[in-house]
Amino acid sequence: MSVSAAADRAVCAPLPVLGRDVLVPLVTGGEAVYAALDYAASAPALQRVWDDVAAYAPYYGSVHRGAGYLSQLSTDLFENARRTVADFLGCRPDDQVVFTRSTTDSLNLLAAALPQGTRVFVFETEHHASLLPWERRADLAVTYLNAPRTPQQAVDSLEKALATREPYGPALVCVTGASNVTGELWPVRELAAAAHAHGARIVLDAAQLAPHHPVDLAELDADWVAFSGHKLYAPFGAGVLAGRADWLQEAEPYLAGGGASRKVARRTDGGVDVEWHTTAARHEAGSPNVIGAYSIAAACRALTEAGFDGLVAREQELIAKVRAGLAEVPAVRVLSLFGDDAPRVGVLSFVVEGWNSSHFAAALSAEYGIGVRDGLFCAHPLVRTLLGSEPQEPGECGAPEAAPGERSLNAIRVSFGAGTPDEHVERFVRAVKELVADGARWNYQVEDGRCVPARSAG
Repeated sequence: MSVSAAADRAVCAPLPVLGRDVLVPLVTGGEAVYAALDYAASAPALQRVWDDVAAYAPYYGSVHRGAGYLSQLSTDLFENARRTVADFLGCRPDDQVVFTRSTTDSLNLLAAALPQGTRVFVFETEHHASLLPWERRADLAVTYLNAPRTPQQAVDSLEKALATREPYGPALVCVTGASNVTGELWPVRELAAAAHAHGARIVLDAAQLAPHHPVDLAELDADWVAFSGHKLYAPFGAGVLAGRADWLQEAEPYLAGGGASRKVARRTDGGVDVEWHTTAARHEAGSPNVIGAYSIAAACRALTEAGFDGLVAREQELIAKVRAGLAEVPAVRVLSLFGDDAPRVGVLSFVVEGWNSSHFAAALSAEYGIGVRDGLFCAHPLVRTLLGSEPQEPGECGAPEAAPGERSLNAIRVSFGAGTPDEHVERFVRAVKELVADGARWNYQVEDGRCVPARSAG
């Protein structure tokens, strides 16, 4: 469903999340309800997910290894979680769902499983989780594509790059579903079609897409998808790699150990012979994170039951509020690859003329109780391209990182989602306007490379 179509549907109320009533101190005195506007880094856990995990916790037991009741229950929950995630992602009958630690872990697993000599094509606009894993194998040939300025340019650039490769041999395209810097949606279905037309496969980094929009592997015609639970409103450190089984089955296990091995026998020469599993267990050695897997499944159920139509519609209203508010501040420039009208999720990055980004973010937190992120967002090539500058070591907090009219060196990111109340984004917009108009009300200093409030205002 398109963003515009979803916006015409009924709007959901914010979903209850942990921390929604947390009070934080302000340097200017008093307290404020914390406005968590850093969803792109880690989204707060849904209350529903936390309650589901808490209800299971007393029944925690070993997985795949015990004959006792709790072990059997935990094994059933773990495998049912796999099926829930498969349904959430629209997996095909032969696809596998592997539980990992994170999106980064998932893509490193896939990189380790690629056939020898695979050609990998990746845009420089990717998050480091999907930009860097391929370089670790010397036998892979990696082609980095320049940042496109339109969705069609992305497709054309990939088509051109794929047309120059050898017609035979394995190839993989890696692409994000939604940018963790600009929030812009990428043309995944069209890129998948281009990849397959040239005999390549495609993996989708859905870390920023899955919490905001439905992800259907079959509909998108993607070969694999990776995402993290901590961005999908689930606590704990778990992630998913889901998709085609063949390369995963043929690869050496990601980790060697119990659970990945089906049978181990001593040889007469003193060594051991190992028969590895061909199921997802092949890459899940060791005792699995059953709590993490169960929390991801609980988040999948909660989002599905809430309905993405209403969630998307509400998020578009929040995006419109933020964009309209920032547009009223001439000193603010919102970063974009595809232009102001490009469909996006609730992630926006911007710079403020005359302000050090770390200073601005610190003031939002200390004076307004608003949590955002500043820097390069683990997407250094993309942010540097958007800013047209190289990063520098931080200077004094009160000093601008770039003089008026010059290019900024870092950026500020605001991100939100299913649990964000209207008041949080309204407070954010008001705070930006006040800081630009009146300046910070407190002194700040650099500690360990970051701006922090000084011990006194004067």
